[in-house]
Amino acid sequence: MEEQRRIKVSKFLSLVLRHQPEQIGIQLDAHGWVSIEELMHGFANEGRSITREELQEVVDTSDKQRFAISADGLRIRANQGHSVEVDLGYTPTTPPEMLYHGTSERNIAAIRASGLTKGARHHVHLSGDVETARKVGARHGAAVVLGVRAGAMVQDGHLFYRSANGVWLTESVPAIYLVFPT
Repeated sequence: MEEQRRIKVSKFLSLVLRHQPEQIGIQLDAHGWVSIEELMHGFANEGRSITREELQEVVDTSDKQRFAISADGLRIRANQGHSVEVDLGYTPTTPPEMLYHGTSERNIAAIRASGLTKGARHHVHLSGDVETARKVGARHGAAVVLGVRAGAMVQDGHLFYRSANGVWLTESVPAIYLVFPT
């Protein structure tokens, strides 16, 4: 599959598996799964045919491992980032002392005032390393990487989860736990 088509399919797959399954007439189960057959049928109805092999290639080559195929190979879901109600079945996990969040310069004043909030998503997304956070922040302009004192948050009762693709998740990060660059 050519690179541009793979990117388009990945973006559309993210849209329907995380935010708007109804756009192609599919329904996610309580844990975010949908049958691959139903998904492919929905793609076709939308004029976006995809083969099983192409779908597998998108899943396998996703740089952030955004999607998962079930062990039986019959279902697919997004690993995190949903704005629709799903229970991904994550259990609380102890994070490292420091995590990181990439954002753009234009968001810093609001973050200083309110901390990190999940917005329309289920959780705030955090990275285990600076470079990944920098890449995330660069998607929206000049990147700023914030440190998150995750160890201190855990001591104060905050819960963390780790998604199947290694993204750290939490409900919010109050500003007192953030380390801003100087």
